[in-house]
Amino acid sequence: MTTQPPTPTTTSTPTDADRDGGRGLETDPAPDDLPGEPPHACAYCERPFAREEWLALHRGLEHADRLSDRERAAYERALESEEADLRMFRLQAIAVLIAIYFGFLIVYAFVA
Repeated sequence: MTTQPPTPTTTSTPTDADRDGGRGLETDPAPDDLPGEPPHACAYCERPFAREEWLALHRGLEHADRLSDRERAAYERALESEEADLRMFRLQAIAVLIAIYFGFLIVYAFVA
């Protein structure tokens, strides 16, 4: 009978859920995790963002009273893009739900 060496224990690092109090908020990856491109940092609170669009949205939502005209225009462009992406996601989600519904309906028609 062979014995296996004990498995090494690892220290746990805080996860995103630990950092945001378990609320499930999405956070940006650490700057070291970003492939190649340096993070974009907010000039007002120094929070890093992986994408410039996310930074523009953050500025518009958190620092709206301090924005320059250029930053406000970037926020409005990012907001329009985000709304278009959400609209497309909603359409795709409803299409999938309708397809599943009719799929079950057809299966039920043949089985019953």
